[in-house]
Amino acid sequence: MLSGVILAGGGHAATHGENRAFYELEGQLLIQKQVREMQACCSDVTIVTDQPGAFLRVVDRSIRIISDYYPGSGPLSGMHAGLALAKNRSVWLLGCHMPYPSAAAAKLLWERQTGGADAILPWVEGGPHPLHGLYDRDCADRLEALLSQGSTTKADLLETICWQPLEEAEFRARGIGSRFVRAIQSPEDWMRVYAEQAGSMVNRAYPAKSAEL
Repeated sequence: MLSGVILAGGGHAATHGENRAFYELEGQLLIQKQVREMQACCSDVTIVTDQPGAFLRVVDRSIRIISDYYPGSGPLSGMHAGLALAKNRSVWLLGCHMPYPSAAAAKLLWERQTGGADAILPWVEGGPHPLHGLYDRDCADRLEALLSQGSTTKADLLETICWQPLEEAEFRARGIGSRFVRAIQSPEDWMRVYAEQAGSMVNRAYPAKSAEL
């Protein structure tokens, strides 16, 4: 089985201190959307955040909520905390700023994971996406070593662990498009996602007329 870990951090500088987990899309908060998607393939789901009280009010009690062991150290700190407490060896890690998480993509990563790698990451749109990847929970030890040395970037992690890429063509062969790796990094990103949602709702309400009419 898989464990699921959502890195929900706190306020993001580029979004003026707002926590992107609480953005609303398709009638639900991003964090609720992500939890539901994870529950489709994970036996347990953990949220790592420095704002636990805010999440207690919006997710089911079955969801474990924990805080970083190394506060203020970015996503690597959240990854470390989540992996250290994961119940299963294989862990799907997800950033809360990703509006279109895919359980199908996580399952494919799990299928393709080999015993010699610490992680398997989607290689989509020209690069790896470590915040929609699958990790061995033993990576927690590597992360702790990095954090104790003051290393806090995803690039530091990728240089330290043994990871394998899963090419975009393999996802497409399963009917999985690249949308699942999209991330909200700025207010402009969010406006684009929101505009797409609004356009989709209009199209459903007013379907195009048949050429036969």
